[in-house]
Amino acid sequence: MTLGEIFEGAEPKAGLPEKLANTPIAGLEYDSRRIQQGFLFFAFEGARADGRKYAQQALDRGAVAVVGESPPPADFRGTWIEVAHGRQTLATAAKNFYGKPDERLFLTGVTGTNGKTTTSYLIDSVLRAAGKTTALIGTIEYHLAGEILPAVNTTPESLDLFRLFAELERRGGTHVTMEVSSHALALGRSFGLRFHTGVFTNLSRDHLDFHKTMEGYFAAKQRLFTGYGAPPPPFAVLNADDEHGRRMAAPQGTHVFRYGLDLDREIRASNIVSGFTGLRFDVVSPEGSFEIQSPLVGRFNVYNILAACCTGMSYGFTPGTIARGIAECGPVPGRFERIDEGQRFLVAVDYAHTDDALRNVIGVARSLSPRRVITVFGCGGDRDRAKRPLMGMAAGELSDFVVLTSDNPRSEDPLSIINDALVGLGRYDTPHLVEPDRMKAIHRAIQEARESDIVIIAGKGHEPYQVLKDRTIDFDDREAARSVLRKLGYRK
Repeated sequence: MTLGEIFEGAEPKAGLPEKLANTPIAGLEYDSRRIQQGFLFFAFEGARADGRKYAQQALDRGAVAVVGESPPPADFRGTWIEVAHGRQTLATAAKNFYGKPDERLFLTGVTGTNGKTTTSYLIDSVLRAAGKTTALIGTIEYHLAGEILPAVNTTPESLDLFRLFAELERRGGTHVTMEVSSHALALGRSFGLRFHTGVFTNLSRDHLDFHKTMEGYFAAKQRLFTGYGAPPPPFAVLNADDEHGRRMAAPQGTHVFRYGLDLDREIRASNIVSGFTGLRFDVVSPEGSFEIQSPLVGRFNVYNILAACCTGMSYGFTPGTIARGIAECGPVPGRFERIDEGQRFLVAVDYAHTDDALRNVIGVARSLSPRRVITVFGCGGDRDRAKRPLMGMAAGELSDFVVLTSDNPRSEDPLSIINDALVGLGRYDTPHLVEPDRMKAIHRAIQEARESDIVIIAGKGHEPYQVLKDRTIDFDDREAARSVLRKLGYRK
């Protein structure tokens, strides 16, 4: 494929000379270390690294030209193509290079603050119950026609997405379910993707270090439904119980499924039975009702299941297929994941890292009628500071005992982060202690637990690492909890 064909639909600031436009391109890359002979290199200016610094290295490795959204470095000697938006150009180029697979595949995009991962797993399970060969792209890991791949970003760069799409097609796959983060929507990683169904779960305070305001955060999410470099999805699934879900605009011609628990919702849940072993309820829709059974626990998972049911409806699946897919989807890693070593109290690890998510997960614990709820949590460094006291308030208001610890402090002082959370926690008389060492904090919380208590270890969920100022260390809350339980003499 020639450079001119790859740039079809993209707009370089200066036209491509005919000779350059007719130059064959062997591949695309944004990492100079992976450049091969005949590749086109995209040099992004990021918050942590400036790809322009590696432009000459890319040429030395055999790149034909470099694409950037600012002029080349003064010492650059080669072909430089300046564009208005680097990531949008990469998305267009990748789409063209791989033959527009998103226009043949059926893409479902899931966006929102909480519930994206669980909802995506549920949708993928419904698709597989319908006999589809699928890909699942999200926070925890990527699934490609049954193969599990490590996840780099919640939503990968557009080039990586199109590589996955092309490989799924090669393996006979037809359907993709992907978490679409607000960062991906704002930065252009998902630019030009043609979605079949867009799903909105909810919106609460998060990522304001990046988006600055809730309106900016909401506007990024809105792009999934109005179309961003591509037509809007023909189907939209919106949480009508969420104020931002009610505000979410869907263009004329989009078929909208509005779900919730209120009686006037188009698709709603009734006769909800929630217990330690899972959920059971009826889905009520204009086409009739059907029963759902799921091993997932907690009322907030009713919303995730409803979103998956609506997505199944957007594909025309029968109630039986949808119900089977929901029933076959087990607990998602790091989402109220139970750690069982034979102890007579429950230990659950959850990814909750916003005040809303923390309220939800403690609410799940409360719904199981425990003797006490013991919550371990911390707040991430280099992220929105204003949510830290809100998380402290959520833990203090709803828990019986709180252990405040470190999460991923990154470049910040862990004690400074803890002090921010203490401002909220201190508004309640809830017994608590501060232990910056996360391993010791988990040990202290589990040691405190007695029969019929529930210990929630919140914040990191599936993550097998902890990001410190000077290094990243191996640390998995689930393995930490198992280790503590075994040291205390429990055996399954």
